[in-house]
Amino acid sequence: MLFWRALVAGFLLFTWGGLGVSGVTNKLPPCEFPAIYNFGDSNSDTGGISAAFEPIRAPHGEGFFHKPAGRDSDGRLIVDFIAESVKLPYLGAYLNSLGTNFRHGANFATGGSTIGKPNETIYEYGISPFFLGMQITQFNQFKARTKELYDEAKIASDRDKLPRQEDFAKAMYTFDIGQNDLSVGFRKMSFDQLRAAIPDIVNQLASAVQNIYQQGGRAFWIHNTGPIGCLPTNFFYNHNPPPGFLDEHGCVKDQNNMAVEFNRQLKERVIKLRTELPEAAITYVDVYATKYELISNAKTLGYADPFKVCCGYHENYHHVWCGNKATINKTEVYGASCEDPSKSISWDGVHYTQAANQWVANHTLYGSLTDPPIPITQACHRQ
Repeated sequence: MLFWRALVAGFLLFTWGGLGVSGVTNKLPPCEFPAIYNFGDSNSDTGGISAAFEPIRAPHGEGFFHKPAGRDSDGRLIVDFIAESVKLPYLGAYLNSLGTNFRHGANFATGGSTIGKPNETIYEYGISPFFLGMQITQFNQFKARTKELYDEAKIASDRDKLPRQEDFAKAMYTFDIGQNDLSVGFRKMSFDQLRAAIPDIVNQLASAVQNIYQQGGRAFWIHNTGPIGCLPTNFFYNHNPPPGFLDEHGCVKDQNNMAVEFNRQLKERVIKLRTELPEAAITYVDVYATKYELISNAKTLGYADPFKVCCGYHENYHHVWCGNKATINKTEVYGASCEDPSKSISWDGVHYTQAANQWVANHTLYGSLTDPPIPITQACHRQ
């Protein structure tokens, strides 16, 4: 089954990669991105929240990095596969001050980040203080400060760890954020209130893109938000949902409908941004469709139950999160990993396994689910 799944993935990579270089795009030269700058939440955090607060524990990261690597997964995230596809090193977190090389970019994403400014602390519900506006402020400071340090550097080895100023205009700017805005909304608002708040949330993301454009950025790769109603955490405390609560694939219908509405407005705003920013190449990436397809067809594709969590202990309303320990009925319980994460979609109930992340990357990086339909290797060209 694993061989068959790998064969299918390889076929898709070949055919979709071919689509990415056929038709209109075969006339375009490949982009040579010198760096990636990423903004987002835990779906693309490569060590930010782990550096700022408590480090992420094992077994996170052990499936690929053989140790915790600041990622909420057993291995690589989509942003890691993006880096691989454009032949750049994995991104270091901006907040990680120890041993990080920023020559080829920086990651400003942190787990729990929202687009909108939070009004609660990370110790309440895990919402990061580093919302998107703060990440943009950090980027602006990073760009200015690295120029000073580069100019002041006395030896080449010091300069080699810093970005060249001319590279900011040639870099790829990636965004994967918005899921936590919906999550907070589900917890604090009615559906009507959340729906009314979406335009402002989307406009704040657009403002972030405009800020980077003013700083010289030109290539943008913007993920929409995934099917939040399909996350297994929805069922940790709701084992018997009422009739009509779930869709035909077992996901929370109303939550996914809200994600679809968020994505509709985001796509409309991206189209408007293309008019407002005449030199920008902005690609909208339909991560929702890809993840929903994976979850809907998990068994056919050779994966385990998509609502079964690989890492952690979640039985009979007792919950021990991945990598943690707790005492249940006088017995210490460890939130361990499942035997083979490559067969699972959900890593810990909220985040995806490396296998799922790779599947999503394979289905989005080659132009089949992007607007415009262009592979990331050519996404510097305005369509």
